[in-house]
Amino acid sequence: MRQADIAIIGGGLAGSVAAAMLGRAGVSAVLIEPHRTHPPELRCEKISGRQQIDRLARTGLRDAVFAAATHDSAIWLARFGRVIDVRPSEQHGFLYDTLVNTVRGEIPASVQTIHARAVSVRTSDDRQTVGLSNGEEVSARLIVLANGASVGLRDQLKIGRPVISACHSISVGFDIAPKGRASFDFPALTYFAEATRHRTAYLTLFPIRDTMRGNLFVYRDTDDPWVRAMRRTPEAALDSCLPKLRALIGDYTISGDIRIRPVDLYESDNVVQPGVVLVGDAFASPCPGSGCGTDKVFVDVAQLCEVHIPHWLATPGMGAGKIAQYYDDPLKRDCDAWAREKAFTLRAVTLENSLYWRAQRWIRFFGRYAEGLIRRSRDLNAAVSRTRCSASFRSPDGA
Repeated sequence: MRQADIAIIGGGLAGSVAAAMLGRAGVSAVLIEPHRTHPPELRCEKISGRQQIDRLARTGLRDAVFAAATHDSAIWLARFGRVIDVRPSEQHGFLYDTLVNTVRGEIPASVQTIHARAVSVRTSDDRQTVGLSNGEEVSARLIVLANGASVGLRDQLKIGRPVISACHSISVGFDIAPKGRASFDFPALTYFAEATRHRTAYLTLFPIRDTMRGNLFVYRDTDDPWVRAMRRTPEAALDSCLPKLRALIGDYTISGDIRIRPVDLYESDNVVQPGVVLVGDAFASPCPGSGCGTDKVFVDVAQLCEVHIPHWLATPGMGAGKIAQYYDDPLKRDCDAWAREKAFTLRAVTLENSLYWRAQRWIRFFGRYAEGLIRRSRDLNAAVSRTRCSASFRSPDGA
């Protein structure tokens, strides 16, 4: 039986970040993950915004992640077929498997990695035992469950996963290229919904190396004919939900593997148990369109690995009282509540037609439009000032 202080089950983003942070802190840990390299799947494909970048930085992995990502220089914001703002961009794009495999490359050699499935768990107030598909067992003081929506071990622990909103949203990922020209005019683009009847939140286009990547977020049932059309005739399907997009960006083709991912919103219950904690999607699912998934992972893992685990390991036992401290952590609770609120707000502002939500849509539109006007005016004034300053230093003969 292998021995460690921490057994991490699941080598996706949350589990790999936890393994890297604990290994760097000198904590005895084992990572249990069947795949030697993470397979392709549609999940987080970019890090953006100062808050998210700061949360990534706290894990100590920012430099490694950014070295594997593509940073675009600016982003166009558009709606109704017109650009309403051009902003400096803090987006860093990557495929999810690239992100996870990059983080795995930062896990110190001191962290044991076992390529097997965890098939059983036994927990207590002292030590926990994980049974593996290869016949081995791992004994640890704490199990970090980071295996996403997988239910086998949760069922053994009688941890529930009540659904808050079934098929809350559908994410679509694809590659997109301009037709008849070398590149698009924009470095990156976010195009917002035109009308509620299209059931579309927004489309974001951003570069990953030499490819323009598209992430589309819609609110439809899985058996909606549009979903089938997106697989078979993706250009026509995209035109149908964003009718004025083509006039703005020009003719385009959609290629590659079109990935479609429906998402149920859930939050686990009966989680305060001796010897086990849930992080990331194992605890609660975010709405991908809200852009909060990586925030939740970074907050969960950083609070657990920096604050709680060192404190817990300093004293004997791993009872439910210790575990409750993690779920009551103010930063975790605030981040969970913020992500849940953003998920339902985005859906309502996309679909609802009450006076309040119509007003919210126009407030957002004119707010972004005003920001664009202010930015353009400021940039113009700065350019004029530079021109006048340059002219004042010229000699009379123009030398």
